[in-house]
Amino acid sequence: MTAQVNALPRAAQHWLTDRPRLTDTLWVGGLTLLDMVTVLDRTPRPPGWGVALWGAQTVPLLWRRTRPRAVLVAMTALYVLFQALAPIYGKVPGPFLLMIGVYAVARYAPAPASGPLTLCCLATTAVTDALTGHWQPPRLGSLEPISLTTFAFFFAAAWLLGYGRRRIGADAERLRELNRRLAAEQELNARQAVLTERARIARDLHDVVAHHVSAIALQARAAEDVLATDPPDAGEAAHGVGVIARTADTALTEMRRLLGLLSFDERDLAPEPSLDHLDLLVGVAASAGCRVTCVAETRAGNALPAGMQVSAYRIVQEALTNVVKHAGPVGVRIAVRGDERRLTIEVENDAPAPGHRPVPGTGRGLVGMRERVAAFDGALHAGPRPDGGWRLQAVLSGRDSGSAQGDR
Repeated sequence: MTAQVNALPRAAQHWLTDRPRLTDTLWVGGLTLLDMVTVLDRTPRPPGWGVALWGAQTVPLLWRRTRPRAVLVAMTALYVLFQALAPIYGKVPGPFLLMIGVYAVARYAPAPASGPLTLCCLATTAVTDALTGHWQPPRLGSLEPISLTTFAFFFAAAWLLGYGRRRIGADAERLRELNRRLAAEQELNARQAVLTERARIARDLHDVVAHHVSAIALQARAAEDVLATDPPDAGEAAHGVGVIARTADTALTEMRRLLGLLSFDERDLAPEPSLDHLDLLVGVAASAGCRVTCVAETRAGNALPAGMQVSAYRIVQEALTNVVKHAGPVGVRIAVRGDERRLTIEVENDAPAPGHRPVPGTGRGLVGMRERVAAFDGALHAGPRPDGGWRLQAVLSGRDSGSAQGDR
């Protein structure tokens, strides 16, 4: 119950804050009525137009947010008219209501304009009161002297309050703008991260599809050659077709895993590939006719960073894909050595057989390997061997710095 009672004033405050015109109308109307009551007890009683002229001083405050300088000028003019025309004798209220206009001009107008305007307002009211004889010398024991010093003090206090509120509002607006920019940058960074992750997944998908489809193409070509040159030997052709089917199943499985990443459904994902899964790559390359030997000597074991293991696996996969595509069924030697700080990958293959027809490539595989190596502050060397084969060496550092290095 207490929480509900406390929530009512806050709800009313928010409701009025969202309706500034209504709020200004209510409090300016109340202030105008109170202002008019202050001169009704004068002797002699001023005429109706005099009371209305005095009350009209506060009406311009309705536009203080949008035209603060015009409001202060209008309030000063109305005060001067009242002091000059209204037949009121004795003690007359001073220009203290103008402090609201001074506050408004300091709050909503720039300081270079509000400061001089406030001084002009003070000088105008002081001269008016002096010429019309409404100033009274301070009496002994009086706490309400009407003098230039009093006016100057209250006008200065009102201007300083308004100027301080303007500074606070400007700082708050700058903070809100910074928050909006920060939110926009965070959204942009999030989108960039999504694009980067999708590019990485696309590269992985390219590696998987290129590797397995290359093996499928080689096996299909081998089966075609067997059927063309020796039709009775259907058993070997059937075996090749079976290898094609199993290789296609493996490619589909990895494609589903990568597409699952794109759908952000982690329940059906298989474990990330690592150096423990190199035998799968060796098996696929062997099924394509390659004679593969693989030596893996990593003292770190499972302490190798997961990202490094995935990159190493993909580099070996892409290297074997290139061997199958460009060299065909040849001898391949794989060596993986290192620890948690440095990992070296070497893939060498023999020269292709005479008359081998290489599968055309796009060059994306080598680019992808360079990016993976650069992500681990490493170096990549790839080039032909003197005997006509090909050698690839990739060195990965255990510190993921994101800086790239070119071939040396």
